[in-house]
Amino acid sequence: MKYLQILLILVLFFNCKNENSKAETETLTANEIIDKSIEVAGGGKFDSSTIKFVFRDHRYTAIRTKGKFRYTRFKVDENKDSILDILKNEGFRRYTNMKQVRVSDSMIVKYTASVNSVHYFSVLPHGLNDKAVNKKLLGEEQIKENNYYKIEVTFNQEGGGEDYEDVFIYWINKSTFKPDYLAYSYNEDDGIGMRFREAFNERYVNGLRFVDYNNYKSENPETKLEDLANALESNQLKLLSKIELENVEVDLIDL
Repeated sequence: MKYLQILLILVLFFNCKNENSKAETETLTANEIIDKSIEVAGGGKFDSSTIKFVFRDHRYTAIRTKGKFRYTRFKVDENKDSILDILKNEGFRRYTNMKQVRVSDSMIVKYTASVNSVHYFSVLPHGLNDKAVNKKLLGEEQIKENNYYKIEVTFNQEGGGEDYEDVFIYWINKSTFKPDYLAYSYNEDDGIGMRFREAFNERYVNGLRFVDYNNYKSENPETKLEDLANALESNQLKLLSKIELENVEVDLIDL
């Protein structure tokens, strides 16, 4: 009887060990990782909120509710003229001194991209579950002794905006599920450019996560987008600027 009890204990021990090993080696999908990252950042609260902040002397406001959005950018220029840009689901409009002004089609594209870009980056990883977004798990990588999931994000042409050809890579911390680093490529008239961003100054405002970024470029034109994290560790990136959001305010909308 004693030997049977010992045998039973050993069987149970090894079964538990195998189950734990299996759980440890299970790989999450890119969608599951992004879902967790969005949830950690505030989840669905972003979709029913008014967010205000200052970035490079412009006042930005984003209102998101029931799938509708209203993004604005406001500034008073050196001539004391007020310039208000409004981007909504329906399109773009510009106002100077509170009067709507006509904007050429080419400039509408430029202003729309400029306004949308700031609002897009301000709330990442929110937005990475949009219908036009494609996610692919590239593997794992270690940066500064922390382990990360490495996820590539691309966009469908339909619904992906004017910059649908841009490619992003996110490094999601395996312990916290927060995107501590990101890289992206973009098209310019003279070729493709790349940037690498390192998050800092994390803070939560009314339950929503915001960060600032160190903004880098590669000193080596041969460096590939997916290798920019290695380039950071090898001191091969040049700090171009800091992306800092000031005076962040959040009001949650009760639906």
